[in-house]
Amino acid sequence: MDLLLDAVCVVDSAGRFVFVSAASERIFGYTPEEMIGRAMIDMVAPEDRERTLLAASEIMSGQPKTHFENRYVRKDGRIVDIMWSARWSQDHRLRIAVAHDISQRKRAESVQAALYAISEAAHSAENLPALFGRIHEIIGALLPAANFFVALRDVKTGELDVPYHADEQGQEPQPGRLDSDTRCAEVFRTGRTLLITPESEHRFPARATSTAGKDPLYWLGVPLGSGEGTIGVLVVHSYSRATRYSEQDQELLQFVSAQVAAAIERKQLHALLQHNAQYDALTDLPNRELLKDRLGTAITRARRDGEQLGLLYLDLDNFKQVNDTLGHAAGDLLLQAVASRLIRSVRESDTVARIGGDEFVVLLEGIRLPEHACMVAGKIRHALNQPLLLADSSVRILPSIGIALYPQHGEETRQLLQHADEAMYVAKKLGGNRVQLAATPAHEPD
Repeated sequence: MDLLLDAVCVVDSAGRFVFVSAASERIFGYTPEEMIGRAMIDMVAPEDRERTLLAASEIMSGQPKTHFENRYVRKDGRIVDIMWSARWSQDHRLRIAVAHDISQRKRAESVQAALYAISEAAHSAENLPALFGRIHEIIGALLPAANFFVALRDVKTGELDVPYHADEQGQEPQPGRLDSDTRCAEVFRTGRTLLITPESEHRFPARATSTAGKDPLYWLGVPLGSGEGTIGVLVVHSYSRATRYSEQDQELLQFVSAQVAAAIERKQLHALLQHNAQYDALTDLPNRELLKDRLGTAITRARRDGEQLGLLYLDLDNFKQVNDTLGHAAGDLLLQAVASRLIRSVRESDTVARIGGDEFVVLLEGIRLPEHACMVAGKIRHALNQPLLLADSSVRILPSIGIALYPQHGEETRQLLQHADEAMYVAKKLGGNRVQLAATPAHEPD
C-alpha cells in the first residue's frame, strides 16, 4: 500500500483520519503521523467544505463516490486538487477513500480556459479599463489575485504608468521612471520574472522596493512581452503568509503573460485607430464627426432638460498670409496655439473642435442666457488677440466668430452648424475680428 502513488485514507464517523498511507506526504505535505487524529474537513479548502461535508454524509448513508473532486490546502499553503474514490464500511464504521492528485490536469485545463478567455476579452472588451478588469478576473481564477496591478510604459513620458490596480489596503502604485529602483522597473528593464518571498528577500538588493507604500510579503511580477519588446509588467502580491506565491505560480503567470500582452496591444491599437478617426492629428481636438456626435447628444440632453446651448463657429482672418510669409510649419504652430487658447477659455465640460483648415467650433452646454454665449465668444476673441511669437515674428490672431443658439436658431445639428457658419461669414464680411450672433447685428470689436 505504501508503494502506491495514490494515497489511501481511512476516516472515522467523526471525520478524523485514523489511517493514511505513505503517499499522503507527497500529496498533502503532511506525514502520516501528522495527519492521524486530524479532522479531515480542516484540511479542505474553505470554498469546498460545504459540498465536501455533503458528499461525506451521502457516502456514510451508503452512496459510494468514485469521482468526487475537491481541493485541499497542503502543509506549505499551496492548493492541491484531489479526485476521491470513497465508500463507507458499515461493519467498521469507517470511510475508506483513495486520493488521486489531479492538480496538474486541473492546472492545464485552467490555463487553456484562461488563454481562451483572454483572447475573447481582447475582442469583446469595450475599452482598455474593461479589458484590465477582465484580465484581473481571469488571473484571479488561476491564483490569488486580490492585490493586482498592470504597469505599462507611457510612450510620451517614458515612464511606467499604472492604468489598473486593485489593492486590499487601498494603496495605489505610483508611476516610476524606467531607471528607478522599483521592482516593476527592474522587471521591465531585465525582461525577467521576479518572485520575492520572505525566504528569498535577502537575496535582492534593498533598493529593489515595491511601488506600494507598504512592502508586501510576497511579490510576483512578470514582463509583458511582445514582438516589439517589453510593453509593461503584470504584478500580483500578498501582505499575508496565508496567501503565498511559488515557482509554480511564477511559471503559470509567465505562460499567460504573452496572451495578456497581445490582448493589451490589440486593444491599444483599436483605441489608437478610434482616436485617430475622431480627433484632429495636428491639434488633438475632436474632429467634425466627433463634434456632430457630441452636438447631437447635447441637443437631446438640452431638449430633455429644457436648457439652452451655444455653438461658436470660428475662422482665422488672414491665416493664409501666415502660411505664405512664415511657412507651413509656423502655420501649424499657430493652429496648435489657437487650440490651446480655446481650451483654456472654456469650461472642461465644453467641446472645442477643429473641423478643417483654420476653422474651429466651440460647443457650450447648459448656458442660461444667450448673452452668456456672447460673453464666452468675447473672451475667446480677447485671448486669441494676444500676440504670439512665431519664427521670430510677433503674430496677432484675428478670429471671426459666428454664434448660433439652441433652440432659437434650430433644433437639429445641421441647422445649428449652418446658422453659426453663416453668422461667421457675416462677421468676416464686416471686417473680421468680431463676434456675430445669428440673425442679429454684428458686435463691434472692443
